[in-house]
Amino acid sequence: MRALDAAHLGLMLLALTLAYVVPFELLLFAYVVLGPAHYATEISWLHDRKYFVPHHAVALALAAVAILIAFLDSASWFGFVIWGSLVVCALIVTADSGMQVMLLFAGAAALTLIMYLNAPWLGVIGILLPTLIHVSLFTLIFMALGALRSRSAFQGALIAIYIAAILLIILAPPSAATAIPVFATAAKTYFGNVAPALSHVFRVRGMTLDGRLTGLLAFVYTYHYLNWFIKAEVIRWTNIPRSRLAVVVGASAASTALYFYDYTIGFAVLLAFSLLHVVLEFPLNALAARQLGAALWRTAQPKRPVRAGPARRP
Repeated sequence: MRALDAAHLGLMLLALTLAYVVPFELLLFAYVVLGPAHYATEISWLHDRKYFVPHHAVALALAAVAILIAFLDSASWFGFVIWGSLVVCALIVTADSGMQVMLLFAGAAALTLIMYLNAPWLGVIGILLPTLIHVSLFTLIFMALGALRSRSAFQGALIAIYIAAILLIILAPPSAATAIPVFATAAKTYFGNVAPALSHVFRVRGMTLDGRLTGLLAFVYTYHYLNWFIKAEVIRWTNIPRSRLAVVVGASAASTALYFYDYTIGFAVLLAFSLLHVVLEFPLNALAARQLGAALWRTAQPKRPVRAGPARRP
């Protein structure tokens, strides 16, 4: 376990270093090469665990939603559908009673109404949820949950280093220069809408896909993917039949090759593939968030002193 933790630290520092040296190139490499491999292997892993939902019909519905929203032109409708999918998944996997369902639904409905009345918040959540939130916030949730379960001080330190790396990129951003200018253009095609979304969230005008934001995205995306690959021995996502392994390898390789063969078609395929894995992961995300909340609650509870039993007679 110590060797695995050390490997996590090494990969995190490697991602941070490359985010400073070649931010645009790293972001495109992560999204186009590492991304499809991650999508294919994780969907295979989720399939073996029934997607953490009670019925396969739910997973099929989520997959259909993911494919359909890839072709939506309306940012607001896109945000509404993907946000609604997360809410439905949270209701299915985290609510244990009718009262919990009512409270969660009422809270989600109120939040949805607020976002609808304060445009363009639905569009903003639609941009950030499958991108920055997915690869950073949910990654942080899984890291924190693992650290609490293992009671590992080193894993707690990894979380601190991860947050410190993000702050470092924000406060001392990488240069916007790129060795291959076409990569900067391609990065703006994929992630250009993240800048105005964050601009709306933080009320900062004129945010662009500069060195700071590109470096941040390059770091969190790269570490998100590497963090998944290195956990092969822990969650055993490699334990699959050879026939499925061939499909997984073929799907990821074909997605990357298609992008280099035809930019337009490759972009559409990568977007749909990415959304498919994001939406299918929603039940696990909701479950992990609930488990983390429960773990933090138990940790915060004061420990009751153990009362000594009555003395026994010799």
